[in-house]
Amino acid sequence: MNRQEIIVATNNTGKMREIREILKDVPVIFRSLKDIWPEPPVIPENGSTFEENAASKAAWVYERKKAWTLADDSGLEVDALQGEPGIYSSRYAGNEQNNEKNMAKLLKKLDGIAGEERRARFHCVMVLRGPDTDDHVVHGICEGYIASEPRGTEGFGYDPVFVPLGYDKTFAEMDREEKNQLSHRGKALQTIKEILYEFFGKESGKL
Repeated sequence: MNRQEIIVATNNTGKMREIREILKDVPVIFRSLKDIWPEPPVIPENGSTFEENAASKAAWVYERKKAWTLADDSGLEVDALQGEPGIYSSRYAGNEQNNEKNMAKLLKKLDGIAGEERRARFHCVMVLRGPDTDDHVVHGICEGYIASEPRGTEGFGYDPVFVPLGYDKTFAEMDREEKNQLSHRGKALQTIKEILYEFFGKESGKL
């Protein structure tokens, strides 16, 4: 019996690793854009919110492949910067989407700001689109604050400068299992997992 495939609307290898790890007991094969297209497309992100961007990415893939699609848009929201970088998180310092430059710009903007004023959150919105079903939209949020300098080598994106509330380690100082239990994407994927169970069951074949 062939397994159901779901296209994940991303070229991000770190994101794909998290998705496959958290959803490993769903009997589905997850494919990235680079698994589907010889030259992976860059899907336009023209929305003004995470939800608009996630929904547009899911629609873009579904319209072309008529296959189950999972899309997300996520980013970092810093209170002292009025929610920046927000939907521009991946390209905060330019369209080349350089993680180090993005973090450097963020830390420079927060120079001189300390303590509670460095409060921030990671926000993830995921959209699951399939045939004969409405879009399933879920949110995941992780509250925390911005460290004074990057720490750790795990993860990707802003993980080296984000410390979740109640912890003294950045996401990049945590192992993947610990991070997945706390992260915005991990929380959203736990909800997506329950939805996928309803459609495809568990790896064991039991709901």
